[in-house]
Amino acid sequence: MRGLADRKNEDSMGQQRMTQRCSSIVVALVLLLTSLLVAMAGSEDQIPVGLFSQAQPGTTLPAGWKPLTFDKIPIHTQYDLVTDGKTVVVKAVSQQSSSGLTREITIDPKEYPVVQWRWKVENVLKHGDVTEKSGDDYPARLYITFEYDSSKVGFFEKAKYGAAKLIYGQYPPIGAINYIWESKSPIGTIVPNPYTDRVNMIVIESGETRLHEWITEERNVYEDYKKAFGEDPPKISGVAIMTDTDNTKERAVAYFGDIVFKKK
Repeated sequence: MRGLADRKNEDSMGQQRMTQRCSSIVVALVLLLTSLLVAMAGSEDQIPVGLFSQAQPGTTLPAGWKPLTFDKIPIHTQYDLVTDGKTVVVKAVSQQSSSGLTREITIDPKEYPVVQWRWKVENVLKHGDVTEKSGDDYPARLYITFEYDSSKVGFFEKAKYGAAKLIYGQYPPIGAINYIWESKSPIGTIVPNPYTDRVNMIVIESGETRLHEWITEERNVYEDYKKAFGEDPPKISGVAIMTDTDNTKERAVAYFGDIVFKKK
């Protein structure tokens, strides 16, 4: 009889432990669901594009990002996920090189007009010059491209875009904005890229005053596009970061933090 009672007690204790485990699992699931709902609610106000801070240092880049290289430039900039302070960021080292990291993403700039990001630069380029092909290098730039819109181009340009789609499988961007860290041009300068007027350069940092300092930048892409191109922008098609020194034959080191688009 004593053995039977002991077994009953053991069964009762086992059921209690099982009930406690189930309760713990339910609580964990509730907490997980709550965090997901909070994240979903927050996503209505902003679109994360580059969450580098959530990646592991020394690993590949977060999902969705890929290298951006150019056929005629054989030496590529080195990009790595590193820890700076307590935050994971992208470190870029350019030695007479040029390449970037890009993410294809569709964003309506009317709904999410503000882009916010962080960056830090170790040096500016002695021979950098936003107005000259020979000086078209920057220690740091944020590159935003815009979707092709046939209503915004003439007959011959439509033919060029059509030919490009046959070759590459998709239309190239109709235009782009480059937010750049320039060597000497005044902050606020807006000029066409020396290689193409489909890209406009906007100087938001210049010179050596803020070297080695993390800076949080915020720009209204919608308004900047209107100032640069004189018309409302189409949808955003992609975002890229780049550090390049192939024209000036110099060296540059920069760091890039998280990138998000926000409502106004």
